[in-house]
Amino acid sequence: MPDTTMPDASVPDDAVLHADIGALAGYDKPAETSTVEHSDGLIEAHALRDFCAQVFQRLDVPEEDARIAADVLVSSDLRGIDSHGVARLHRYVRGIRNGIMLPRPEVSVVSETATTALIDGGAGLGHPVSYRAMQRAIGKALEYGSGFVSVRKSNHFGIAGYYAMMALEHDCIGIAMTNAGRLAVPTFGREAMLGTNPIAVAAPAGEDYPFVLDMATSTVPMGKLEIYDRLEKPMPLGWATDETGTPITDAGRAMRLARRRHGGGLLPLGGAGEQLSGHKGYGLALMVEILTGVLAGAAYSDLIASEAAPEGERRPINLGHLFGALRVDAFRPADGFKAAMDDLQRRLKNTPRAEGQDRIYVHGEKEYEESERRSRQGIPLNRKVVASLHQIASELGVSLPMA
Repeated sequence: MPDTTMPDASVPDDAVLHADIGALAGYDKPAETSTVEHSDGLIEAHALRDFCAQVFQRLDVPEEDARIAADVLVSSDLRGIDSHGVARLHRYVRGIRNGIMLPRPEVSVVSETATTALIDGGAGLGHPVSYRAMQRAIGKALEYGSGFVSVRKSNHFGIAGYYAMMALEHDCIGIAMTNAGRLAVPTFGREAMLGTNPIAVAAPAGEDYPFVLDMATSTVPMGKLEIYDRLEKPMPLGWATDETGTPITDAGRAMRLARRRHGGGLLPLGGAGEQLSGHKGYGLALMVEILTGVLAGAAYSDLIASEAAPEGERRPINLGHLFGALRVDAFRPADGFKAAMDDLQRRLKNTPRAEGQDRIYVHGEKEYEESERRSRQGIPLNRKVVASLHQIASELGVSLPMA
C-alpha cells in the first residue's frame, strides 16, 4: 500500500511534497474520477507543481505559501479530481489581481483554548492558512486527544480532502469542511442560497487504503459543470435547475444563471424535492454553513461576496472553514482501530455485487489508484485548460512544460 503521509508545511521540499500524491482527495464522490477528454498532452506532476508555484510567486505570494497552494492544486489533478486542479489556477490569478485575495495577508489567531482556535485568514489565499490551521488542529489532538480550528476571512482552499488527510500520518481521524459562494438552491427553492459546502473525513487503516470521504453537499460541485461545459456535453439531468426551478442539462446555461444571480443553481445532494431525499443534502449543506460560516464569524449564505465583483468593488469573500483531528488512541489502541478498518472495508468489498458490476469500492480508493497511475504516466490536461495555462504563462513570463 502507498505511503499516506502528508508534508509538513514548514518544510515544503519538492521531494516531500511529491512523496504522497495518494494522500489527497477532491469534492467528488469516488464513483466519479477523471472526465478529461480531448487531452492536449501529458505533464509530470513535479513540473506542473513548479509552474503553479512560479505563477503564485510572480504575483507576490511568498515562496512557502506558493508551494503549498501549488501542491493542493496539482494533487487534485493527480487524484483525477480535474474539477479542482490547475483548471482553477486562473481563478486565483484573477482574485489576486483584483485585490480580492491578498498575496501577503496578515494572518492572526483571534482566540484559542487547549483544544480549539479561531484564525483570521486576512483575506489571503485559502490554501496556506488552511494547511496551517489543520496542522494546529493535529497538534492539539496529539496533545489533548482532539483539536478543532476555525478560519474566517479566507478564500477558496481547493480540495477539502487534502487537509483531512494530513491527519493520517499521525494516526488521527481528520475532518475538513468549508462554506462557499452561493451556487446551490434550497429544497423547494429556485434561487441559490448555499455553497457546495464540502465535507471531508479521513480515517487511517492498516494494510488497506485509508477511508477518505470527500464530498460536496450539492449533487455535484460547480467544477463538474465546468468540465461538461468545456467538453461541450450535456450534463446529467438532476444536477442543476434553471430560473424556474426546473432541472436542465445545459451546463453552460446553469453556470451563467447561478453566477449572475438570475435564479436557478445546483441541486442539493439527493436532487430536487424530497422524494429522493434532496432535503437531506440541503440539511447537510446548512450544517456546514453553521459550522464554518456562523461558528467562525465568517460570511454565510447570500452575505458571502461574489468573486465576480463589479470593477472598483473589492469586498473580501470572507469564507469560513473548520478543521478537526481526533487522535485514535485517545479512544482505543491505534493498531486495533486500523485492523478493524481493514476488516470493515474488506467486508464491504467482498459482499455480493449488483448485476453488471465487477467491483465494490470504498471512498477514496479510486482516487488512490488514479494518483498512482498519473504519477507514472503524467497528468492529462484538457486542451482548454492548457490554453488557459499558456495564457497565464505568457502574461507572467513563466514557462509551461508540456510533454
